[in-house]
Amino acid sequence: MLNKTPLYQMHKKYRGKMVNFSNWELPIQYEGILKEHHMVRKKAGIFDVSHMGEIEIKGDKAQDYLQYLLSNDISIISSNQVQYNLMCYPDGGVVDDLIVYKYSPNRFLLVVNAVNIEKDFAWIMDNAFAGLDIQNVSTRYAQLAVQGPEAQKILQSLTSFNLDTIKFFWFNPRVEISGVNCLISRTGYTGEDGFEIYLHPRKAPHLWEEIIKAGGKDICPVGLGARDTLRFEAKLPLYGQEIDRDISPLEAGLVNFIRLDKEDFIGKEALVKQHKQNNHRVLVEFVMNGRGIPRPHYQVKKDNIEIGHVTSGCYSPTLDKNIGLTLINRQYSQPGEEIDIIIRGKRVKAFIQQDVFYKKRTKGIQSQITV
Repeated sequence: MLNKTPLYQMHKKYRGKMVNFSNWELPIQYEGILKEHHMVRKKAGIFDVSHMGEIEIKGDKAQDYLQYLLSNDISIISSNQVQYNLMCYPDGGVVDDLIVYKYSPNRFLLVVNAVNIEKDFAWIMDNAFAGLDIQNVSTRYAQLAVQGPEAQKILQSLTSFNLDTIKFFWFNPRVEISGVNCLISRTGYTGEDGFEIYLHPRKAPHLWEEIIKAGGKDICPVGLGARDTLRFEAKLPLYGQEIDRDISPLEAGLVNFIRLDKEDFIGKEALVKQHKQNNHRVLVEFVMNGRGIPRPHYQVKKDNIEIGHVTSGCYSPTLDKNIGLTLINRQYSQPGEEIDIIIRGKRVKAFIQQDVFYKKRTKGIQSQITV
């Protein structure tokens, strides 16, 4: 039996094409991936991300513990601020990437990937400091994301709270939207301005309908398909592809989120060694020259020698080209290098380039977590 989010009936009502995603029954699309993708880039889209996991950590040593557990510096952010983070194994591989909501130095909410909820919670408990109150509170929340240039206008019509006061990667835990008490953050996974909303599961269908009604022709429901094309062409990492048990944050280009000058954290010793040696694999951008779409895990070759693999790749609807990311040996990573992507057993030419991916320029908002 597949898990269903509190918005399952909404997906059926809006004719979502349902698929199995990490044991959750979720919509891959509604009216079409391309249409939904362009709506988010040009107007707005609403996403059900209630399958994501939430883990609450409270106690006098909560901040000290997260300093040890995670790669980034929790102490430098303020209460009501959000921070992207990585949770690593001792060898530098990645347990998961996650978002940290800091209520105070004594209370935090971690938002983790759906596929990793049980693994993450076990890892957190296995490494916990004494005296902490740690709970998997995933069932207490539904989560909606409203993303795109019209997102703020649409949500503002449903609340008296001034959404301008929520800056990028900040949150407010007490905002009433269409009569529903919500936690709202200015975050997302699309490369666009937008908000993520946490609320009681029973209230989610009502708020979903109210947001779609308020948006009218300027918003549409968006499925997993466009969620992935949006995150990919904005060059946002995906666990299991850009980062994984066997791919370190340094290899993935996430050095800005690893504080090697911290006193200690799990994985620090291995990452410091890797950073000093500077001979690890690197994640680079490429553009297809031949016909074909690069898919995750396709082999990458140079002069018939395997040098790496594709982590993510697809047709970019906004850029109108086939692009990808590849994790390859450092000596082949220079811009202009010609490589072969092995597609169904055939070599297809591609070129390594820089600044290929989509960048949001309006309002000066750039993602914190581009790789």
